[in-house]
Amino acid sequence: MGGQTEVSGFRKSLNLIDSTAIVAGSMIGSGIFIVSAEMSRNLGSPGWLLIAWVITGVMTIAAALSYGELASMMPRAGGQYIYLREAFNPMSGFLYGWTFFLVIQTGTIAAVGMAFAKFFGVLVPWFSESNVLLNLGVVKINTVHLLAISSILVLTINNLLGIRNGKWVQNIFTALKALMLLAFIILGLFVARNPEAVQTNAAIFWKPQSISGEALTGWSLIAAIGVAMVGSLFSSDAWNNITFAAGEVKNPKRNIPLSLAFGVIIVTVMYLLANFAYLNALPLRGLENGSTVFERGIQFAANDRLGSATMFVLFGSMASLLMAIFVVISTFGCNNGLILSGARVYYAMASDKLFFRKVGTLNKFGVPGKALITQGVWASLLCLSGTYSNLLDYVVFAVLIFYVLTIAGLFRLRKLKPDAERPYKAFGYPVVPALYMILAILIMAILLIYRPVYTWPGLIIVISGIPVYYIWKRISKPRDASPEGMSN
Repeated sequence: MGGQTEVSGFRKSLNLIDSTAIVAGSMIGSGIFIVSAEMSRNLGSPGWLLIAWVITGVMTIAAALSYGELASMMPRAGGQYIYLREAFNPMSGFLYGWTFFLVIQTGTIAAVGMAFAKFFGVLVPWFSESNVLLNLGVVKINTVHLLAISSILVLTINNLLGIRNGKWVQNIFTALKALMLLAFIILGLFVARNPEAVQTNAAIFWKPQSISGEALTGWSLIAAIGVAMVGSLFSSDAWNNITFAAGEVKNPKRNIPLSLAFGVIIVTVMYLLANFAYLNALPLRGLENGSTVFERGIQFAANDRLGSATMFVLFGSMASLLMAIFVVISTFGCNNGLILSGARVYYAMASDKLFFRKVGTLNKFGVPGKALITQGVWASLLCLSGTYSNLLDYVVFAVLIFYVLTIAGLFRLRKLKPDAERPYKAFGYPVVPALYMILAILIMAILLIYRPVYTWPGLIIVISGIPVYYIWKRISKPRDASPEGMSN
C-alpha cells in the first residue's frame, strides 16, 4: 500500500489548533445563512426548526466522537476510506472514494467556489452570471465561473507548496469567520431584536404546519423534520475532513479525536445560536410576495439569504454588502479545508492501486501534488457544468449511507480486532454510536419515501463504482502484489 511513502514523505505539521481549524473551517461555509429558510418552509414552527438543528447537532457530535476511535486506531492519510476498507473490504472503501471524488468533495468544492464568486459579485458587480465571456453553446462561461475556478486554482496552488501554507490559510480564515459569525450572533440576539417578531414566533412556537397551512402531527411531523434536516446536515458536513489528513497531524492518536470533538461542538453551538438570532429578528412565517423583509419572514427571505435579511434590520441596504464580505471570507476558508484534505483520500486510493498511480505520490513539498491537481481540474469542470448543486442534493443520501457504514465498522472492528490499540475509545459506546445509526437510518427511510430525488440518483452514483472497482483491480492486478490487510 502507500505506507512507506507516507512515513518518509508526509510532514507532520498540524497541531491540535490547526486540526480543529480544519474541522470547524471546513464546516462553516454559506449554508448556515441560507438553509433555515427552506427548513422553515418544511416545518412552519420556530420550536421545531430549532429541534431539527438540535438533532443535527446531536447526530454530528455522536458521529465525530465515534470517528475519534477509528482515527486513533488508524491515523493514516485517507481517513474514512481507510476505515471502511479495514472494517469491511477494499470495495467498500473504493465505493466511498469513488463517490467522494466524483461528487461529494469535488461537488462541494464547486458549490462553495460558486457561492464565493456570486457573493463577491455583490462587492464587484462585474462578476455576474449575466456577464458572459465565452458562449460555447452547451456551456456559457461567465465571470462568476471565472472567479470560482480562479479561487479553486489559487487555493490548489497554495496547498501544492506544502501543508504549512495550507494550514496558515486555514487558521487565518477560520479565526476570521468564527469571529464574524460570533459578531453576527451577538448583533442578532441583542441588537436586532424585534419585539413583534419575538411575539409572533412565540405564538406559533410549537405549532408546526406545512407550507400549505396543514397542521403537522405524528408521522407527518417526523417526516417533515427528516426532510428539513437535509439542509442542516449539509451545512454541518465536512467535519470528518481532518481524518483524511491524519498523516500530517502531530500526535494524531490524541489530536484527531480531540479536534473532532472541539470543532464539531463549537460549530454546532454557533449554528444553534445563529438560528436564535434569526428568530429574534424576523417572524418565521411570511408571505412569498411580501414587500418588506419583515413580511417575507424567514420562510421567504429573498433568495433564502437569511443572514442578509437579519442584518437588514440593523444596517438597511448595507446589510447585503456586509454579509457578502462575511460569506466571501467564509467560503474561501471553507474551500481551503476541503481542497487540503480531500486530496489525501485520492492519494490513499492510488496507494492501494485503486486510482491513477501517479496520484499516489508526494511532491517535493511532501504533499500529494497530482491528487490536488486532479481534484482541482474535476471541481472546475463541475463549476462549468452548472449541475453541482443538483449533484450535492443527489448525494445527501449516499453520504448518510457511508457514515452509517463507517460507524457500523466501529462495532465490527471491536469484534474483529478486540486487542488492537485504541488510544481513544468512542464516547458512550455502544449507545452513542448506535443512536447516530438509528437516527440516520430513519432519515434515510424518510428521504426514500418523500424525496426520492435525493435518493436514487445518489445510489446510482455509488453503484456505478462497482464495475469501475473490478476494472481497476483487473488493470492493476499484474503489478499489484501488496496485501489487503490492515497496514501499519
